Amino acid sequence: MENKASNKHESMPEDIIHLKRLKEGDSRSFDFLFNKYYKDLVLFSCVFLKERESSEDIVQDLFFRLWENRENLTIESSLKAYLLTAVRNSCFEELRHQEVVRTHQNYVMGSSNLIDYNTEHYLLYSDLNDHLQEAIKKLPEDMRTIFEMNRFKNLKYREIAEELNVSVRTVESKISKSLEFLRNHLSGFYDLILLFIINLMR
Repeated sequence: MENKASNKHESMPEDIIHLKRLKEGDSRSFDFLFNKYYKDLVLFSCVFLKERESSEDIVQDLFFRLWENRENLTIESSLKAYLLTAVRNSCFEELRHQEVVRTHQNYVMGSSNLIDYNTEHYLLYSDLNDHLQEAIKKLPEDMRTIFEMNRFKNLKYREIAEELNVSVRTVESKISKSLEFLRNHLSGFYDLILLFIINLMR
């Protein structure tokens, strides 16, 4: 009987297990969920607020309320969807407070090709990174090296050219071909991948 209960517990989705423990006051489960979702939620908030410090405040406040209200917590969707929805709503409240919500909402809603508001299916930035890394691995070695030096090490074309002993024009060509390659291999969320890269470079 005990083994059956143990097997059933092990088969439960990870978030559900930690959410159950969180409601019972387990601080380790709170830490686990915080570490799992914090960075992704901050980046998601940045899509709306365009400002990292305010985004961090919103996410930290969300987790504070999550802990404070843990005993009465009721989540009917997945935890990911619940957290994303809460962050989105907090962002709109912040924008409303700044008296620019109407203009900004029109902009955001007009950018629906970038953002999937179905929070159950929204791709976290960590998921996007997995897709991006897989596509980058498929780049020819010379293109991959130059692309990573520019996008992830934030080196300028001239600096890359000097380090690799090639012309600036060669670097420009390799970057252009790399972006075209990624556009073809990441169809469907290429624009969101670019937004992810921009956030990495900040």
